[in-house]
Amino acid sequence: MAEAKQEEMQPPKLAYKGEGEVEPNSLADLVEWFLKYDERTARIRHLNTEELFQWKQADDAANGIGTYPFENAEARFAIGVFQALAENRSEPLLGLWLNDVTSALHESKSTKTEISEANKLEEKPEDFSIKKAEKLTTNAEKRLYLTSCWLEALCTAEARVLGWIYQEIYGRPFTPTT
Repeated sequence: MAEAKQEEMQPPKLAYKGEGEVEPNSLADLVEWFLKYDERTARIRHLNTEELFQWKQADDAANGIGTYPFENAEARFAIGVFQALAENRSEPLLGLWLNDVTSALHESKSTKTEISEANKLEEKPEDFSIKKAEKLTTNAEKRLYLTSCWLEALCTAEARVLGWIYQEIYGRPFTPTT
C-alpha cells in the first residue's frame, strides 16, 4: 500500500512510439498527473484562471485577434503542451521554447506585481483578478494587468510540465539561459 502511494506521488513515465516520439496517451496521463498533484499546475483549473481565460478569449475577439475556440483554460494549457512537444522535437528547440515560456512568465509576473503594488490591488487577496482590475482607471492598464495574470497562470503550468518532460527526455534538468 505504501509503495502504491509513493508511486502515485511521482509523475508517470513517458512511453515512446517506435520512432522515438512520445506516445500521446502517456503524455495525457502526465499532464493529468500534474493537474491533480502539482499545486502550481492545478491553478489552471481554478475559477480565477478560468475567468481570466474567458476574458482573454473575449478581449482578443473584440480586438480583432484571431482565437481558437478552446473549451476552457485547461484545454488551452493541455493542447499547448502537446503542440510545444510536437513543434520542438530536439533538445535545443525545446530548450529555446522553455526559455521563451520562462521569460514570458517572469515578465508577466513582474508586470502584474508592478500594477498590483502601484494600485493596491492586493488589499482583498481573495478577490479574483477581474474584480481587482475594476480599480484600474484605464482600459489599457486593465488589459495589461489581466493579460499578465493570464500569462502568469498559463506559463507557470507549461513551465512545470514541459520542464519535467525536458528532464525525462534529455536526462538532465532544464536550465534557462539568460
